[in-house]
Amino acid sequence: MDYLLLLIGFVFMIVGVLGSFLPVLPGPTLSWLGLLLLYFTNAVAMNYWILGITLVIAIVISVLDYIIPAKGTKRFGGSSYGVWGTNIGLIIGLFLPIPFAFLIGPFVGAFVGEMIYNSKDAHRAMKAATGSFIGFLASSFMKFLVCMAYLGAFIVIVWQNKSALF
Repeated sequence: MDYLLLLIGFVFMIVGVLGSFLPVLPGPTLSWLGLLLLYFTNAVAMNYWILGITLVIAIVISVLDYIIPAKGTKRFGGSSYGVWGTNIGLIIGLFLPIPFAFLIGPFVGAFVGEMIYNSKDAHRAMKAATGSFIGFLASSFMKFLVCMAYLGAFIVIVWQNKSALF
């Protein structure tokens, strides 16, 4: 049973890292669930401090994930259409066979969203799209760092308990 929990926990960690870039997957939350599954094994003693602190961090990061792109868009004069366009553009960009489409998609999506909101002002739409894109990049980078820290903690905990696990 420990092997199964360890494997599923590791899968959650990897999907969490991928989720730091994909808006449809809650990256830090999935990575935290991977840590939680690790502590459910018999070989690793439950540490409520680590689980509690990492849970609070995951919740804060998840909330900030919605605030940062919106603030970036608003700071550069955009609307909620730009934020939605960023997320839709990212999803479309993930499936396009174009190099770096996952980076181009959010920018184009934000621009299109802003043009739908106000089709008369392309300069304002470009500025808002830039703000939305910068917010998306900042938010994704922040989630990636947290997910990598959780993955590092997972590996360290497994390494420290390898004699009991394997």
